[in-house]
Amino acid sequence: MPPRTSAILFEAAAPVPFALAWNWQRQLQARLLADPDAPEALLLLQHPPCYTLGRGASTDHLGFDAANPPFPLFRIDRGGEVTHHAPGQLVLYPVLNLQRHGADLHLYLRQLEGVVIDLLAGLGLAAERQPGLTGVWLEGRKLAAIGVGARRWISQHGLALNVNGSLEGFEAIVPCGLSGRAVGRLSDWLPAITPEQLQAPLLAAFARRFALELRPATAVESLPDWPRNLDPGPDGGNACPAFPRQPTPP
Repeated sequence: MPPRTSAILFEAAAPVPFALAWNWQRQLQARLLADPDAPEALLLLQHPPCYTLGRGASTDHLGFDAANPPFPLFRIDRGGEVTHHAPGQLVLYPVLNLQRHGADLHLYLRQLEGVVIDLLAGLGLAAERQPGLTGVWLEGRKLAAIGVGARRWISQHGLALNVNGSLEGFEAIVPCGLSGRAVGRLSDWLPAITPEQLQAPLLAAFARRFALELRPATAVESLPDWPRNLDPGPDGGNACPAFPRQPTPP
């Protein structure tokens, strides 16, 4: 087993507005772009309800007017089609220098799937991949969506695992552009499961796969607004321009 290297862990105690988490990812990515030997980082959190579209995603997979969505809608710099985020779903955003992890985006996607498969195996559940597709399934239902982006091998975005939240928001889209593929959540198999119970084992599964030792941020490594108590507010915590006005970062 290769020696473990340290990576900064940011765990949010309350749902984080998507735009804020996206901004944090870009700040962490900028650090590694400026210094490829700098520490890698992980963000583990939940989001208020929202939708995201990959950079080339089709609006044909939306069951609503993109100019008037039921929840905030963002077109972002990852691959893949439309997906839904909401409380009860664990979202893991690794900001890694992929040159330290094989320099292969397809391998990276398979490794992220492997993290979820390892996690569920520890719960006694035999999750699986589907040939030609990205994500993790259990008994024909998709539990984890995976979509990534990278600049000069520095990653953004990651995986979203449905734990015990409502799946109603998925009914308004064709999730990941896969018509006729059911979406599931872990509580369909383990009714008492909560996201909080899975945070530590998910991080442990990730750390094993990527040979990382996770640690808190130092004062100089902290992110703006990270310590404050996040209040979702009346708009669900997504107070920023939504699709199509949300700019794609350079």
